[in-house]
Parts: sequence; structure tokens; C-alpha cells
Amino acid sequence: MCSKNDPLPVRLDWQQPGDLLLGGMSSQIIYISYPLTFRKHPSIELESDFPIMVTKFYQHILALAFAINEINEDSKILPNITLGFHICDSYNDAMMTYRTTLDLLFKMRSLLPNYECDSGKKLIAVIGGLGSVVSFHMANLLSLYKIPQLTYGSFAQDESHITPSQALYRMVPNEASQYRGIIQLLHHFGWTWIGFFITDDDSGEHFIQMLEPLLSQNGICSAFTTKIPKAELDDIFSVNRKVWNIYLPMTNVNVNTIVVYGENLSMILLSNFMLQATHNNSDIFFQRVWVMTAQIDFGMTRIQMGSDLQVFQGAISFTVHSHQLPKFQKFLLALDPCQAEGNNFLDVFLEQAFNCLFQCPKKMEVTEVCSWEESLKKLPGSLFEMHMTGHSYSIYNAVYAIAHALHSMELFRSKLTSKSGMKRTKLQSLQPWQLHLVLQSIVFNNSAGETVFFNGRKEMGGGFDITNLITFPNNSFVRVQIGTVDPEGKNLNIDDSSIMWPQRYNQVQPVSVCSESCPPGYQKKKREKDKFCCYDCTPCPERKISKLKDTIDCIECPDDQYATKNRDGCIPKTISFLSYEEPLGISLMSVAVSFSLITVLVLGTFIKHRDTPIVKANNRDLTYILLISLLLCFLSSLLFIGQPREATCFLRQSVFGIIFSVAISSVLAKTITVVVAFMATKPGSKMRTYMGKRLSSSIVISCSLVQVVTCIVWVTTSPPFPNLDMYSVPGEIVVECNEGTTILFYLVLGYMGFLSFISFTVAFLARKLPDTFNEAKFITFSMLVFCSVWLSFVPTYLSTKGKYMVAVEIFSILTSSAGLLGCIFSPKCYIILLKSELNTKGQLIRRKR
Repeated sequence: MCSKNDPLPVRLDWQQPGDLLLGGMSSQIIYISYPLTFRKHPSIELESDFPIMVTKFYQHILALAFAINEINEDSKILPNITLGFHICDSYNDAMMTYRTTLDLLFKMRSLLPNYECDSGKKLIAVIGGLGSVVSFHMANLLSLYKIPQLTYGSFAQDESHITPSQALYRMVPNEASQYRGIIQLLHHFGWTWIGFFITDDDSGEHFIQMLEPLLSQNGICSAFTTKIPKAELDDIFSVNRKVWNIYLPMTNVNVNTIVVYGENLSMILLSNFMLQATHNNSDIFFQRVWVMTAQIDFGMTRIQMGSDLQVFQGAISFTVHSHQLPKFQKFLLALDPCQAEGNNFLDVFLEQAFNCLFQCPKKMEVTEVCSWEESLKKLPGSLFEMHMTGHSYSIYNAVYAIAHALHSMELFRSKLTSKSGMKRTKLQSLQPWQLHLVLQSIVFNNSAGETVFFNGRKEMGGGFDITNLITFPNNSFVRVQIGTVDPEGKNLNIDDSSIMWPQRYNQVQPVSVCSESCPPGYQKKKREKDKFCCYDCTPCPERKISKLKDTIDCIECPDDQYATKNRDGCIPKTISFLSYEEPLGISLMSVAVSFSLITVLVLGTFIKHRDTPIVKANNRDLTYILLISLLLCFLSSLLFIGQPREATCFLRQSVFGIIFSVAISSVLAKTITVVVAFMATKPGSKMRTYMGKRLSSSIVISCSLVQVVTCIVWVTTSPPFPNLDMYSVPGEIVVECNEGTTILFYLVLGYMGFLSFISFTVAFLARKLPDTFNEAKFITFSMLVFCSVWLSFVPTYLSTKGKYMVAVEIFSILTSSAGLLGCIFSPKCYIILLKSELNTKGQLIRRKR
């Protein structure tokens, strides 16, 4: 049994008479073996062997006592049975945990295992501890005797430490739901660049190992992971050396959200490190949003009250669910500090929580007298809270769970003995292992009206509460519940409007990312040697878009749509072709019709004046064929205007190629006729036999036939067809004629170019023949224009897209045809219409002479 005569500082024993003994363990006292001096506060010095209590955790003891009192006063639960309890401190030390557990088991100063005395007080259950280290050490001994152990702290569930034989019950939800809740919380606020402070032990390692895969799966990166050193408050010099382990990551990494995982001492040690570090840069810790796990409570010792708790302003904490019990506050205020004898916990609490003494008959006269009720209410939350915390609520439910289990067994025994007529056995004869059968299936409503039960894993059902810390200059604080996490950790409910953020953010939600979000129209590009949360934003490629922020890969627009200028959406493409309604189509059509009419007029003029010398001098039939072919060339350009159809695509290139070949063949025949006619005038020339229509007709037919055969092969093997070009022109679906095979298309053009080159060469060589018989000069100019147009056509045609390709071809047809018409026939029309006096045989002979 705990004794005041132990060599260590007092382990406090609060006993009540009764038939049942409940053992509980906590970590309210930290032992300091030599003077503790803060470097920046040399005035603070404590005497040796002075016990320092985390006064905030004293509420855990009071919650146990409150529950015991309620049960003892309730006639409906365990009537005529008074419960009692022992409370001993483990000092957060493995050796002391084993020692205290043995004390609870055997209650003798000489520790003789498996020997039991004072059988009137049988240990039936244990409530403890707050942290995983203490709980597992206790379980190692208690499981041997099948004694139920109800833990009230939330800690990492490392399955390697848990065996089926352990009689371990958890009064808090499964820790895995808190992991998922943290991920949901970070995802809710869009925080992807996170720092971690974890305890330097197996529990901290297990936490980070379990959380890292979840972080990666949800697109969250850890900026740094710093371990909170294992430094006791008495080892201040070691603390100062390890302060930089906390300080440096905060300066080198731009991260605004930090997750802290730990147990009892984590917050005390961390606040102490921060107190030291803030003397160098007071702003570095104020720029963060702290996310605390349920294991951590904002508790400080009296010597730490000089530190600034406002560093944690706006902190978001996962807390064990609790419900406020009005009678609990009355119970706290009803405590009498003057009757603390036998309750040494209260003695130490009074000594360290208050700066004054209470005037009691047994106490000496003091200068300042305290009022218990007023002083308790004025204590800051870091020293003591009047509202029941989650851990205290778990202890309260644990006591009731044991009481209801005992009550159920007592009822069962009463019914059994009444039916059998046997003498009723005493409850003290109940063995601890018998309690498991009832405890695992226990279901009851506590005084707050909430249902308490264990699930199949011996864990308390329910989820975690999420609270927001609002601090005040006097180091007091208020925790405001802002949300909840369900038992599976999948559903997170948060009221953003009730969150109080740190002051520097001016109530604007902080941002904690390595890289700014990529806006729509951009995609992420990972930086070399950096984590995936650090990236650059690059614009989406052509024809690709991103509608959302932080897109990894841009998506391509459908074929009938195109990307907007900002690459943030797709717009339906417009149907594009050279139509008769648009200005360009109207202009080309007007030019084609105009030249067609001019050609008709020229043809009519030549037919009307067919018997004049100037018409007869240059082969009237070839002139008619040339004019008719030029007329058809002008009209064939109209096939290229309007929406392409199967008929127009099938006809336009082949018709154009054949007609142009006839026209050029006619020009070539006229040129060769001039040369032959001149050579036939020489005496004794045999060229006279070739004079006549047979030569010119054979030239026209043979030269045109080659093009006709080529076009027939083209339209029979790979005919042109209507096609939709989705990609050539951004934002447009070009309706065009696919030429089927480009080889035959360029072969048709090439053959026309070949005929043009032959005509130009022959005309150029015959340009100096006598004017009476010679129109070679005009043919030379016309072929020069024709060749120039079609030589420039090829690169221009290949460099344009969409309907402008068609416009280029129409322009080339009209220009080259107009060149032939103008250069060959305009001089003759001038003489026929304006200088008719020169259109006589006498004038032609006189001009020759």
C-alpha cells in the first residue's frame, strides 16, 4: 500500500472505508532532485526535493472521488455497499509503475508476490493510466491476475504491445480514428505543408509511421518531423542544449501548421523549449497554427506561468469527448482546504496552485487570506479547469462501468441464491476475472444521459471532439468546441465561422502550403529533389485545359471543342468554310463572274469579227478553244466556294486540271503554229505540209489527253471527299475536300506547270518573228504571268490553313486565267474595237513592209 515513509517524495493515499478497493494511477507529480533555474529568469529557484505537481491533472483525482461519492449516495446502484479507492502516483517512471502496481496487488510493505493479506479489501479493478507507457507496464502485471484495467488516456495502439490475454479496456475511442480525423482536418483547410513535433519514444514513432501513408494518399507532405527530447524539468541544462532542435526547423521551413503528438509531459516540455527559444525570436512561434492530438492537455506548472500561453492562440485540438456535469462544479466548490489531512494530493495542490494560504485554525497567521471558491474560479485553465475535461469524463465513466458491472453480478447472485435457497455469498468473494464477462457487454446511461458501452475491441464507442483554444493575457483560456469526428474518422464536421485564428491572420484562414495553388489553365510540374507538395505551375499545352486548381495533368478538349485563351475551359468550335455569304467569298465570286462576262464579251467580239484579218491571222479555232477554256476556268472557280459536298469535291480539282490543260495546250498550239507558219514562208520549206488544223488539233488533244487520263486515274483510285479538319485552325472545324492522294494532286499541278514552261520557252524563242504573223510576244508575257502565279501558289498554299487555302487556289485560278486573257487578247480587242482601220489586209501588209 502507498506509504508516506517511502524514500521518494510522498505518494499520496486517499482512502475511504468500504468493501471494495479501486486502484488508479496518474502522473500529477514530477520529482526534481536538484535546484531548477531558468536561464532567462535567474530569480526563480526551487529548493531541492520539492515536488512539482501538474495541478491541472488534479481534476482526474477529483473526478474519481466525485464518481465514487455519487455511487455511494445512490441507493439504486450497489445498495448497502460502499466503494473505496486508493490513488498512487507512478511518476511517469517504469520502475515506480511496477512498484506501485505491486503495492496495489499485495498491499504490504514487504513485497511478497502471490501472498495476500488484509483480505477484507480485495483489489477488483484498476483505472489507469493516462499514457501508453504507464498503461502497458501496469498491464504486464495486472494481466497475470486477470484484473480489469480501464485506461482513460488516448494513446497509439501498437498491436505488438497488446496480447489477447491482457485485460485492457479503453475508455476512449480507437486511436486510428484520430489519425484519419487529422487527415480530414488538414484536407478541410487545404493545409498540405505540415510540420510535426512528436515525442521521442515508441509511441511517437508509431504515430508518424501510421500517419505518413495517410498523408501521402491525401496529397499532404511533412515539412519536418522533430522529436521532443526526453528531458525532465530538473535537467534544465539539457533542456537548453536541446532547445535548438525545436527552434531551427521553425526558422528554416516556411510552414504555418504544426501537428503536435505526445502525452503528459509533451506540452510542458514543448512550452518550456518555446519559452527558451522565444527569447531569440519572439515571432517565430506566433506565426503557426498548432494542431494537438487528444493525448495532450494544456497544463503547466506554477513555475512555467511566466511563459506566454498566447503562443497557442487559435490552436485546434482533438479532445476526448466530454459532457459537463453540473454537480461536478458544486463538488469542486464544496471541498474544504482546511480538512485536507489524509488527502496529501490536496495539500500539494493548494501549495502550488495558489499564491496565498487559507486561514484555518491549525495554520499559522498569514498576510494574505484566500477564499477557496473565489480562488478556484480565478485559476487559469493551464493550472486548473472548472469544467470536466475529456480525461476526467473518461475516469467518471470508468468508475460507473465497474459499478454497473458489479451491480449486475450482485443481482445475478441474488436471483441465483434465492432460487437455490443457498446462503448468499459476499461480494468480496468475487474474483477479478469474473468481472470481464459482464464488463465487456455492459451498457448503461450515465448521469449526463449518454450511453456508455464497449465495442468488440474493448474500446469505448464514439468519436473525438474538436476544440479551438482562445487564450487570454493572464494565461487563462477557453476551449470552444468547433466540430466532431465520427468513430471511424471518416466524417468531419467543423463550424468554420466559430474558429478564432491567431491574431496575425486577422481572422482569415491561414494557408500552409509549400507552393501556391496552380490556377485553372495550369498544371503541376514537380521540382527536382523536392517532395511532391513542392511544384511549379506551367501552362497547359495547346488544345488542353484544366478547370480545377492544382491539376496534375491537363485534359484534352473533345474534337468538336477548343481550349480558351486561358486554357481553363473548352468552347464549341465553329464550322468554317469559304461561303458565298462572307465578304471573301462574295469578292472572289464577283471577280470570277466579272472575268467570265469579260471572256464572253471577248469571245462574242471575236465571233462577230471572225472574218477580219487580225482574227484570221492567228487561227480562229484555237482562239475560240482558248477563250472557251478560259471562260470555263473562271466558272470552275465557283466550285471551290460554298460548303464542300461529295459532288463538288469529286469534280472541282479534276475539272480545273483538265480545263486549264486545254487552255495551256491551246496556247502551246498557237505558239507552235506561229513558228511553223513563219518557217513555211521560206522558199522550199517542207513545213507547209504541217500547216492547217491537223497540227493544232493534235497538239491540243494529245496534251489535254494526258491530263484527262491522270484525272481519271485520280478519281477512280482515290477520289477527293468531304472532310472535317478539327486541328488545323484553333477554334474552327474546317469543312474541306480531302484530295484523297496528294501525289496525284501535285502531279496534275506539275503537268500544268510543265505545259506552261514549254509554252513559255517556245514563245520566248519566237518573240522576234515578224509582227504580221506573230503573237508570241503576248504569249510570252501571259506565260510569264501564269508561271509566276503558280510558282508562288505552292508555298502560299502550303503555309495557309482552313478556308484560306481554298481562297489561295481560287485566286491563283483567277489571276492566271486573267493573265492569259489580258496579255493575249487585250491588244487584239483594242485593234478590233478601237482601231478598226488597222484591222485590214492592206494595213497588215504595209506594216510588214
